[in-house]
Amino acid sequence: MTTPYRRLDKRQAAVLLVDHQTGLLSLVRDIEPDRFRNNVLALADLARYFELPTLLTTSFENGPNGPLLPELKELFPEAPYIARPGQINAWDNADFVRAVKATGRKQLIVAGVVTEVCVAFPALSALAEGFEVFVVTDASGTFNELTRDSAWSRMTAAGAQLMGWFAVACELHRDWRNDVEGLGALFAGHIPDYRNLMTGYDRLTAGK
Repeated sequence: MTTPYRRLDKRQAAVLLVDHQTGLLSLVRDIEPDRFRNNVLALADLARYFELPTLLTTSFENGPNGPLLPELKELFPEAPYIARPGQINAWDNADFVRAVKATGRKQLIVAGVVTEVCVAFPALSALAEGFEVFVVTDASGTFNELTRDSAWSRMTAAGAQLMGWFAVACELHRDWRNDVEGLGALFAGHIPDYRNLMTGYDRLTAGK
C-alpha cells in the first residue's frame, strides 16, 4: 500500500526537536558530526524563517544523555521546552503531548537523536493519534546505517514521510516569488555550494 502525497503546509505544520542532547549527539555515526550539526541548525533556522511552532524536549538530561544542544535553546528562547524526567518515548510525557496539541497543527516535522528510538517512538505514537508525520532524515542520527534503515522502514510502513531539511524548506515555500533573498540566504548559510549560487544571483541582479 502506498501513502498518498501529503504536502507540507506552513499553516498546518509544527516542528518537534527531540533529544538533540550533547551526550546523545556523540552516538551519531551514520552522518558526519559537523554535517549533522549543520543539518540540525538548518532545520531550526527554517522553522524560525517560516514561523513554525517549535517544541524542544530532552530525556533524562541530568544523566549521560546530557543537556540540550545550546544553539537550539538560543534560537528558541520562548519555545515550549519539556525536560522529560525519564520517559524514553516523548509521547509518554503528558506535558509534551499537551504542548504538541496546543499548537493546533496536524502536521508534525520531527527530528532527533537517536533515530530508531527518540524519533521513531513519538512519530509512531503521533501517527496512531491521527497526525501527519514528516521525519527529517538528515537532522536525525543514530549508531549506523543498519539501525537507521530499520527505523526508516518502520516509520514509513506506518505512514510517515521521510524528507531532508532542504526538501522541507522548499515544500513549505512553494514558490520562489514569495521570497528569493531570505530563503536563499538561509540555504547559503548551510550549503556552501548554494552560497556560490547566491553570489552569482547577486551579481546578476546588481547589474539590472
